[in-house]
Amino acid sequence: MSDASLWTALADPHRRAIVALLLERPRPVGEIGEACGLSQPSTSKHLRVLRDAGLVRVRQDAQRRVYALDPAPIAALDAWLAPYRELWNRSLDRLGRRLDETSDDDARNPVPKD
Repeated sequence: MSDASLWTALADPHRRAIVALLLERPRPVGEIGEACGLSQPSTSKHLRVLRDAGLVRVRQDAQRRVYALDPAPIAALDAWLAPYRELWNRSLDRLGRRLDETSDDDARNPVPKD
């Protein structure tokens, strides 16, 4: 799995919907297609992209193929996003402090009402 294939796989909204479904539990192809409103061939194409990116695993259950989420690429994605999450947290903390200061200033210097 390459980073590019992971991002490409997740760029499509149908594939993100499939990943969200599989987060709940493993599902057969037919159930995935029905839940996403996709035809069987379209569902299979999306699942192949997700499988090639390493995001899902497939197992044979009699005549059905059951797909499950593979957490390893998601963990790698989470690790990649961690510094950006920290950046946002610091920015939001600064905004919160600034809003608190503004609120304190307003409480000390109320605007007279006419």
